[in-house]
Amino acid sequence: METSELLKKVRKIEIKTRGLSRNIFAGEYHSAFKGRGMAFSEVREYQYGDDMRDIDWNVTARYARPYVKVFEEERELTVMLMIDVSGSKDFGSVHIMKNEMTTEIAATLAFSAIQNNDKIGVIFFSDKIEKFIPPQKGRKHILYIIRELLDFRPENRNTNISQALKYLTNVIKKRCTTFLISDFIDKGNYSDALTIANRKHDVVAIQVYDRRETELPAMGLIKMKDAETSEERWIDSSSSSIRRMYGEWWNRRQEEMSQSFKKCRVDSVSVRTEDDYVKSLLALFHKRN
Repeated sequence: METSELLKKVRKIEIKTRGLSRNIFAGEYHSAFKGRGMAFSEVREYQYGDDMRDIDWNVTARYARPYVKVFEEERELTVMLMIDVSGSKDFGSVHIMKNEMTTEIAATLAFSAIQNNDKIGVIFFSDKIEKFIPPQKGRKHILYIIRELLDFRPENRNTNISQALKYLTNVIKKRCTTFLISDFIDKGNYSDALTIANRKHDVVAIQVYDRRETELPAMGLIKMKDAETSEERWIDSSSSSIRRMYGEWWNRRQEEMSQSFKKCRVDSVSVRTEDDYVKSLLALFHKRN
């Protein structure tokens, strides 16, 4: 992508997603993703109803009357975006490609994070770790992330979510909030890695998918290509039994994915490319409150 065209796209994404995060998500994000704990703020005189365990005995002894410690939420978080950049993300049949929607969702979450003074980092993955951007703060850092989201070209096209989660667990030492954004088309089993990652971090799964992945249109003989393996095959889509089998495969796959998230205790949301991702993200935030 040419530099001038890329900068225009970055600016367009920034205007849309920063506005969304400021006007819609700021409060929701803050309450849905809380800080690491409570930090000491100050001391004040004891008031009726205060917890006796909060009394600061050193200050109390100095002033000969009771003082208590006041704590406030330690707000700052580290947020990691785990972005699936495998070949299956280059697909879209209605208004927008899956990778384009992924970019908008990631940018909105990134601006929500920095408005709450959180650090933000990114892991791009296929069946290997394609790129790691360490967590930092600031608008300049966010714009760099958006440029990478728009212009990044992976070396591999397959998917290995398990490997990406293991990398997250190993490279990010302190607890963080992680948004795993993928279509979750993965031939491997990632449940164990997801369970381990979610014990150490707060992992949230966001599935981005297209309507054409859920149902096969009756269009006669069509050639289908696996975006990750490049394997091609002809299918008679006019056959009702083939369309039914395809629909059953999709429903079974979605059920297995949902059960996996439930077993691993991971909050999740599924977003279709033609739908409003704002509503989906707000529903996810409300579920966590």
